[in-house]
Amino acid sequence: MSTLKFKEIQKMSNGDRDKKLKELKIELIKSKANASKNKSSKIKEMKKIIARILTLKK
Repeated sequence: MSTLKFKEIQKMSNGDRDKKLKELKIELIKSKANASKNKSSKIKEMKKIIARILTLKK
């Protein structure tokens, strides 16, 4: 998973943002279920991307 910057998210259409948001939420749930210490940085990054998308939805 690559890091999505705020400018990249701004360039996405609303439909693409919603799709990406759903994908990230599902992936976050799966990562939390596995709860490996190695994935803690991945979980943190997913949360940040979700927050960026939700910020733009306001």
